[in-house]
Amino acid sequence: MRVFLPVYFAVAMLALFVYRAVVVRRRTGVGPLAFDRRDPLDGYVARAMLVSELAVVVSVALFAIGGEAYVALQPIDALDHPVVQWLGAGALVAALAWAVVAQTQMGDSWRVGIDRANPTELVTRGVFRLSRNPILLAMRVSLVALFLCAPNALSLATAVLGDTVIQVQVRLEEKHLEALHGDAYRRYRDAVRRWL
Repeated sequence: MRVFLPVYFAVAMLALFVYRAVVVRRRTGVGPLAFDRRDPLDGYVARAMLVSELAVVVSVALFAIGGEAYVALQPIDALDHPVVQWLGAGALVAALAWAVVAQTQMGDSWRVGIDRANPTELVTRGVFRLSRNPILLAMRVSLVALFLCAPNALSLATAVLGDTVIQVQVRLEEKHLEALHGDAYRRYRDAVRRWL
């Protein structure tokens, strides 16, 4: 598990952010990182997501190092069991696969944040028929799965912070999509659950 987590997160970052960002930029000429840091709420969400991502990196790195470095994170011994860790690993792999499928189905509409300057298509096909927010759902699952793989105070705090930020972000995105797509989005919202 100490090798799996850093390898998994490196692959996930490359697949979900670097590769997808390059694809979207090449095909559209638009950068997919779309937080408006001048807007106080967008700026807050962007900073909170960055803190959450940095906490994930620290948690995974110290878990991989092990020993006294990991002890500093206050491991939760009651959950430190191979069965729990492998359940978490399975959930991480499933979440990554789900997110890759969702991003592929989103195509050129994929953004991190809300792109008010470049309107995007309303995607309702594929996994978006099951969840209005499949990528954010995968992120939520990943945060809990990380906690199961490396149960400690930092991974628990990261899961709570990350989920809180995701809950704020999803509501901002829904408001934006309703303003952008009107009745089409309202019909979609009424037919498909926010998560599952």
